[in-house]
Amino acid sequence: MSPDSLTSGSVRSAAELNDKIRALWRRAGGTLSAQERVEYELLVVEWATAIRGEVIEAA
Repeated sequence: MSPDSLTSGSVRSAAELNDKIRALWRRAGGTLSAQERVEYELLVVEWATAIRGEVIEAA
């Protein structure tokens, strides 16, 4: 996943992103390669954005 593939503002839910993060760790067998680390970091940033949006909407 490249930084260009993400648009500003997440359209994916925090739950969906959490599933993708967990799947990445399962595929990697618990140790991330350099490329997987980049993907992980992008997913975590997107997940954090989604969580903030969901909390604001719930309030």
